[in-house]
Amino acid sequence: MGVLDGLRPAGVFHFFEEISRIPRGSGNEKQISDYLKKFAKDRNLACIQDERNNIIIIKEATPGYEQEAPYILQGHMDMVAVKKPDCDIDMKKDPLRLCIKDGRVCADGTSLGGDDGIAVAYMLALLDARDIRHPRLEMVVTTEEETGLTGAQCIDLSMLRGRQLINLDNEEEGVIITSCAGGARVDVEIPLQWERISSEESRILEIRVRGLQGGHSGSEIDKGRGNANCLLGRLLMAAANNAEVRLAALQGGQADNAIPREAGAALVVAAEKLAQVNDCIGKEANKIKEELQDTDPGFDVVRMEKPCHDGRQEEGEACLTALCTKQALSCLTSLPNGIIAMSRDVEGLVQTSLNLGIMNLGQDLLQLGYAVRSSIDREKEELCERMQAIAGQAGARAQVRSAYPGWAYRRESLLRDRLSAVYERMYGRKPQLQAIHAGLECGLLAAKIPGLDCVSIGPDMSDVHTTEESLDIESTGRVWEYLLAILAEK
Repeated sequence: MGVLDGLRPAGVFHFFEEISRIPRGSGNEKQISDYLKKFAKDRNLACIQDERNNIIIIKEATPGYEQEAPYILQGHMDMVAVKKPDCDIDMKKDPLRLCIKDGRVCADGTSLGGDDGIAVAYMLALLDARDIRHPRLEMVVTTEEETGLTGAQCIDLSMLRGRQLINLDNEEEGVIITSCAGGARVDVEIPLQWERISSEESRILEIRVRGLQGGHSGSEIDKGRGNANCLLGRLLMAAANNAEVRLAALQGGQADNAIPREAGAALVVAAEKLAQVNDCIGKEANKIKEELQDTDPGFDVVRMEKPCHDGRQEEGEACLTALCTKQALSCLTSLPNGIIAMSRDVEGLVQTSLNLGIMNLGQDLLQLGYAVRSSIDREKEELCERMQAIAGQAGARAQVRSAYPGWAYRRESLLRDRLSAVYERMYGRKPQLQAIHAGLECGLLAAKIPGLDCVSIGPDMSDVHTTEESLDIESTGRVWEYLLAILAEK
């Protein structure tokens, strides 16, 4: 018996639980793609699986709807796969542990994948049903949306007949999204120089930033939440500005489009300087705590000291040189993060931002992974160029990849008008039309199909891209009924 058995709509939650058993973090979609292909084959539905594991499934119109215009329904199969530090789930191999809390579906210790698993579940329920009225349905399920919309960039849509697309990657019921920002990924690589410290007079100071809320770097970037990677960088730079320290470890974040909640580092410090370094870090931590007291009050810093030489390391403790440490931290703290500009046309809309989502100290490089977003293409490009200039001054390299266009507002949209009319008839009020800062695939797909009319809808979700992610059960049912009413409209 499944955890979600008994929930309504039964088909939607049945398939949501089915796909939750399949690991599908970005870049690990082969298994879920094969599941979708088999699903279509078992039901004698036309299906295309391309080299990037994108899936297109087609279901012909039901009787009486053969002459109606086809609909393209679209979502992505991958998810941001993050987990709590003490969670024993292998996100590349193990199923999610679904649970129900306070009328919401969530996952124990991990992200839920409601973004965008609920889109896949809606589509599978439609494809599986025999009692739903609809025109020809063309289901498009893409890969690697969360890491740069890669699947949507590569997919061939030339065989589709539809010219109206409903994207199911929205996270707020009652809102019809009409445009979104474009974006890019920026990978910064800082070369490293290592040495070994064997002096028994040195100490290792481990520092961990924790307790932050995190969140989606598109929808939560304006909430004033702390970025653990950036805050740890501030603490380490405060130490480096007041004493000679050497960086031995540095890691934070699991996805570049998720605001990191935790980050950790290890510093090698001379024993006589340890109290001074601790004092500097403590003072900076107090400043940060005061800054975040209203927006992210759970911010906390944990420190632990241990000997640098314990007699077992014949060659001493490996760490960066003092100069390399300072150069790396200077680059980390000089690069921008957060909101760069707000829109002058739409009140409250973030226009340009970036998020340092991944930070990892390897053998040869310190790697920093950023998600850049902007509704102004030139502003996005200028921000990427600025990052490349800052990195270059520090002897580092910044590479821009996976750039994608924004989705421009369409002044005249028959699809938007139809969805608005159906919503008002069902609920007695108009839906909210909204432009968002988060990225959707509509802009890329519209560029592939001339005249494509797009909107985005979806049920209420919260804390996506985090281990607190949840999906509202009743909202899921209402959006399902809304979707059925849209498809039945003539």
